[in-house]
Amino acid sequence: MSKHDSRDHFEYLLPISWKSQVTAWLAEDTPSYDYGGFVVGEAEREAFLLGKGSQVAVLAGEPFFTEVFSQLGCQVEWHMQEGDTFEPVKHVATVRGKVRHILLGERVALNLLARCSGIATKSKQIKDLARSYGYKGIIAGTRKTTPGFRLVEKYGMLVGGIDPHRHDLSSMIMLKDNHIWSSGSITRAIQQARKVGGFSLLLEVEVGSEEEADEAIDAGADIIMLDNMEGDQLVQVTRRLREKWNGKRKFQFESSGNITDANLQERAINEIDILSTSVVHQSVQHIDFSLKIQKPKDQ
Repeated sequence: MSKHDSRDHFEYLLPISWKSQVTAWLAEDTPSYDYGGFVVGEAEREAFLLGKGSQVAVLAGEPFFTEVFSQLGCQVEWHMQEGDTFEPVKHVATVRGKVRHILLGERVALNLLARCSGIATKSKQIKDLARSYGYKGIIAGTRKTTPGFRLVEKYGMLVGGIDPHRHDLSSMIMLKDNHIWSSGSITRAIQQARKVGGFSLLLEVEVGSEEEADEAIDAGADIIMLDNMEGDQLVQVTRRLREKWNGKRKFQFESSGNITDANLQERAINEIDILSTSVVHQSVQHIDFSLKIQKPKDQ
């Protein structure tokens, strides 16, 4: 089996609406006249996509990049697979088409690829770091994504090898402190949510203490998010609760809140099933790409 055939085709996950988002991004970038396009005309050219910067990076966002140029009548030939790592400077792909159309899509395509690859790169770094500490659980992102760009950012997490967590408010029932305060108690909030969520949705509850976690487990929560709980407290609380509820309830523990590279080791304990962090997508360094039009060989 070839490497291409054995890889994960994450583009197959994309919803039917995703191509219309690309259309909207292109429309946003050229709302009126394309003055630069008037200058260059429609000669057929090819452009090299170069991966630059100063770090080893993960390539992510191929479907979005390709679709930008497909909508402009150009073709993209990839020279590496999505999810592969590369060292700069790397000739990642070649774009062929009318020079005016290549330049129409240049900035939109590069921005998509830079952001998506940056998230994939950081996701892989965090996962690899957690594994180096012996952590065997799930590393996940969060829903603290950019409005209108969530699809690309969650896609980057997948390519980087982590769990994207819930995509929206309909993906899973998550009851946080505001839900609980507004409904009156953890137990009441869970009971109300179960009435409408049915059997097919997992129910997660954010708690700030062992007592709240105990109540959530007793009320039937599937996942207990131990928010901003760290160190020995985190270990002792999870151990006591697992011992108390052993054989009585099935649940998972998630740790979230201010998880970074610097404190990951103390949070990456196997008493915790899920570590969720926004460090993999908020304020993440983008990967530097450029698109260079090539001169015809006879010039």
